Amino acid sequence: METDQWYDEQGVWTGSATILPNGELVVLYTGSTNESVQVQNLAYPADPSDPLLINWVKYPGNPVLVPPPGIDSKDFRDPTTAWKTPEGKWRITIGSMLNKTGISLVYDTEDFKTFELLDGLLHAVPGTGMWECVDFYPISKQDENGLDTSVDGPGVKHIVKASMDDDRNDYYAIGTYDAYNGKWTPDNPTLDVGIGLRYDYGIYYASKTFYDQNKARRVVWSWIKETDTETSDIKKGWASLMGVPRTVVLDKKTQSNIVQWPVEEINGLRSNVTVFRNVVVEAGSLIPLNLPASSQLDIVAEFELDKATVLRLNGADVAYDCSKNGGAAQRGALGPFGFSVLAHEGLIEHTPVYFYVAKAVNGDLKTFFCADQSRSSTAGDVDKSIYGNIVPVLKGEKLSMRILVDHSIVESFAQEGRTCITSRVYPTKAIYNNAKLFLFNNATAARVTASVNVWQMKSAHI
Repeated sequence: METDQWYDEQGVWTGSATILPNGELVVLYTGSTNESVQVQNLAYPADPSDPLLINWVKYPGNPVLVPPPGIDSKDFRDPTTAWKTPEGKWRITIGSMLNKTGISLVYDTEDFKTFELLDGLLHAVPGTGMWECVDFYPISKQDENGLDTSVDGPGVKHIVKASMDDDRNDYYAIGTYDAYNGKWTPDNPTLDVGIGLRYDYGIYYASKTFYDQNKARRVVWSWIKETDTETSDIKKGWASLMGVPRTVVLDKKTQSNIVQWPVEEINGLRSNVTVFRNVVVEAGSLIPLNLPASSQLDIVAEFELDKATVLRLNGADVAYDCSKNGGAAQRGALGPFGFSVLAHEGLIEHTPVYFYVAKAVNGDLKTFFCADQSRSSTAGDVDKSIYGNIVPVLKGEKLSMRILVDHSIVESFAQEGRTCITSRVYPTKAIYNNAKLFLFNNATAARVTASVNVWQMKSAHI
């Protein structure tokens, strides 16, 4: 939409669509006024029969919501998709903050033109700062399908997700929704919104889910920023992009986290699979996986650590941190091991995506999933952070990962999507036909056995 009205002159920002029972569509979006006040505005499709909904008509009575008393004029943005209340009204939540407490305000409406601010808040977490792009949706405790935003009941949990303006990451928590009072409570307060679980441990921000009624699934889209310089962005003529859409469901095995997985349509871009079965990767070794090209790949792999070595090793205090412990070059008894993607011959440039396993004093194994950008490019003006986090691995599970490689985007998924990492890399040599793929094991003690399927990926034509 164009910034052509006084109420959105300084910006048309995040909005959300709601499908009404009669099939009509409405969008609420944040506008920044000519005085930089954040307000909420209503818009309709100009032609509802247009499958792409390219043109929109703004409601003549905009704005429909202005910051309520006590809320700063620049801390009131990003309305959610609406859902039904027990009284049959529509309900939305909007991100804000009070002092440094991140909050989500709650409004009820019948026509999306007049709104009632509820007493209290959907949720608040002290010290988390401004909540952007708040999302609120149900997930099934038993089923693998997604749920319409209005669904509630005994077999349902609710997710609250917020994008934290302070650290630019997307956090979520699982909890219980009180529909009558418009309040939500986290199941585990130590994993509350902004202090616990993240959708992604790389550069994944401002995400939003929607319910796909045709395939009965909930899909999350996200923004991937650039991490080079503004000068580079101007030179190439574009900046930032959307990540691969992912389905979102509750992890039925753990019941304490969600899992995200690339939508099935991505599989339609696969071609020319190469299979590597039971490849033994000795400690300290590097194995090239010879492929026709390696700049656009879908890699699916399982790993098994040598059990005898794991049993023989003594445990130690586990204090590993992907971002602080030296990346893939830092060797431990049981890792790191995984893939070097977008790699140049001789590893002048490469981006390792890997597991690091640590054995605790009590004999338990802790598994970390990491992506190391520190050697991803010879360019000196790009971000070279190391990302990652712990990933739960349950008894009897093999270590598994999936990596989508697309020239300069690497999206990685561990254990069917329990932990995800999005990387934005800028290789200068490992590009097009010069990009290689390696399997590596930098462990000092244990060999690993890997089984790998690698597909070449075609470009999507939309």
